[in-house]
Amino acid sequence: MTTTRIPRRSIVLGAGAAVGASLLPLRALAQAKEIKLGQTMPYSGPASAYGTIGKCQQAYFKMINENGGIGGRMINLVSVDDGYSPPKAVEQVRKLVEQEEVLALFQTLGTPSNSAIHKYVNAKKVPHLFVATGATKWNDPKNFPWTFGMNLSYQTEGEIYAQYLLKNKPGAKIAILYQNDDYGKDVLAGVKNVLKGDKAKMIVAEQTYEVTDPTVDSQILTLKASGADTFINITTPKFAAQAVRKVADSGWKPLHILNNVGASVGSVLTPAGLDKSVGLVTVNYYKDANDPQWKDDAAMLKWRGFMGKYYREGNVADASNIYAVLAAELMVQVLKQCGTDFSRDNIRRQAESIKNFKPGLLLPGISMNTSPTDHAPVEQAQLARFDGKQWVLFGEVLGGAA
Repeated sequence: MTTTRIPRRSIVLGAGAAVGASLLPLRALAQAKEIKLGQTMPYSGPASAYGTIGKCQQAYFKMINENGGIGGRMINLVSVDDGYSPPKAVEQVRKLVEQEEVLALFQTLGTPSNSAIHKYVNAKKVPHLFVATGATKWNDPKNFPWTFGMNLSYQTEGEIYAQYLLKNKPGAKIAILYQNDDYGKDVLAGVKNVLKGDKAKMIVAEQTYEVTDPTVDSQILTLKASGADTFINITTPKFAAQAVRKVADSGWKPLHILNNVGASVGSVLTPAGLDKSVGLVTVNYYKDANDPQWKDDAAMLKWRGFMGKYYREGNVADASNIYAVLAAELMVQVLKQCGTDFSRDNIRRQAESIKNFKPGLLLPGISMNTSPTDHAPVEQAQLARFDGKQWVLFGEVLGGAA
């Protein structure tokens, strides 16, 4: 980036009021030439596999900047580690807002971390854009007008799985493992939105885990012992890989449904064992780089070109790096719509004005839309089954039960 920048150390650790005052004009000049975004990522901790999202997005914005930025303004993404720890997320976001003076937050990752900063950023009227989590509560513009979701809603995802089971395996005996927080409970709620009344008895066992747990092996064995023939696996990458491996190694052979956030071939299925992952079912709303049908797809070729030039250390088999670019493209679209007005109010207005946006990495038939009463850009997905090499899409594009 070629804009004049004040070293972050000077801003954060300014030695005394006189020094701070002398820096203000230069700092204001630097910020006038850039669009400063803030982000927390789990570069360490139990969800560190997602750290590639932040690295990929920094690389993507570097590409945008080298091609002229947004109307001549450079995007500066300040991406910091929160270790997937809510208290650390609060500390880091306060620094981003009050010391770094970011215009907006972008893709802060994780349901626990975003829950911890939710009220603060709305009270500060800081755009809290396209959070990297699918909790339903991010789409609540009446009470939290500055927060916007990105991922397919976890409840919608759960509803899709339950509808699939009702249609294709109505006599299923279902066991469920879920992370014991808003994320896990949200997917579970979606399943139960559909499997209610006399259908509720299809669920024969439930187990939870904490993000601090070393493994989920004991939970898998307990669920297997329930006699279930269907397993809904609501886990993040570390635990998803453990669960896939343990299910196979234990000799349990259920219909295994794995939630989207734990379904990366690169970061989950490969370490779990591709042979142990055959037959898994998930949903997706964006293209999979491992799927040969997209080999010559224009958007996929463009993405591979970007990865090869700007993020060579990134794993092209990791779906998180497709997701990262998709979210960055949405952010760029909002900034383009801002014209020359990069006030926080206008950034929010433009984030509420996404109309039929179809980045090439989305699956055909899916588009992104928002409005002042709907802050969830993605509301559709398609089922996919793993064949040992890649996810194979099947069925139609689906939405939630509602």
